[in-house]
Amino acid sequence: MLHTINKSPFESPSMQECIRFAAPGDPVLFIENGVYAVQSSGRYASDIAALLTTNPVYALQPDLEARAVGSLVEGVERVGYDGFVDLVEAHRVNSWL
Repeated sequence: MLHTINKSPFESPSMQECIRFAAPGDPVLFIENGVYAVQSSGRYASDIAALLTTNPVYALQPDLEARAVGSLVEGVERVGYDGFVDLVEAHRVNSWL
């Protein structure tokens, strides 16, 4: 199952809830304000690094650029809209709102 997170971890518990319920191997995609979570020097970098030990983590490149998020936690993969579509086509989607 693909988990998408669109809320900033600074404003919503969505990311923490997702991490608690995501099965190992489930991809997690950060979009919109959710991309603030994957900043390498951010408050949630250690949570993302821990998540990466069991799950692939992606961040939508256009949303990273729109929010000037440049440096990501090592292992987070940037994807464009094509990559987003590929993930959605390959998995059932659970959107954490």
